[in-house]
Amino acid sequence: MEIHDTPIAGLKIIQPAVFGDRRGYFMESYNEAQFKGAGLPTHFVQDNQSMSAKNILRGLHFQAPPFAQGKLVRVIKGAVLDIALDIRKNSATYGQHFALELNETNKTMLWIPPGFAHGFLTLADDSIFAYKCTEIYNQSSEGGVLWNDSALGIAWGIASPILSMKDETLPVLANFSSPFSE
Repeated sequence: MEIHDTPIAGLKIIQPAVFGDRRGYFMESYNEAQFKGAGLPTHFVQDNQSMSAKNILRGLHFQAPPFAQGKLVRVIKGAVLDIALDIRKNSATYGQHFALELNETNKTMLWIPPGFAHGFLTLADDSIFAYKCTEIYNQSSEGGVLWNDSALGIAWGIASPILSMKDETLPVLANFSSPFSE
């Protein structure tokens, strides 16, 4: 397993070692010792999985303290454009995002610490997205930022994705008060 820094502090790309042969493949999607050695959390309390058709956009979501979640995200089947937006008020990269394609072929994972809004666009039908969380879901702590806020400069590659009603009405960054100081 290789763990790489991104241009945004705390956000990590994780490339698992994949061992394949004519039968298929094997990989470790989590290894406590390797995560601990890289300074990443090793305690996860909830696993989530979603399946979506192509052109579904989910996000940009977060959970506020005290239920702020770190997420280890990956794609089991299909492909997504994954976006992590830094919403830590005191961060040098506040308002900046990182984009990465996660898919069933590259098996790349992304560690998204608390203090980020997260979202993804499915690039293939029946995409299965899985993530481990460091905190349980709490509905009253959820929040978000509008996916197509022009100030963010996210190149989603689609003008009219399929969204939930909630995601259509999230605030733009300029009208957003982040609950994250660091």
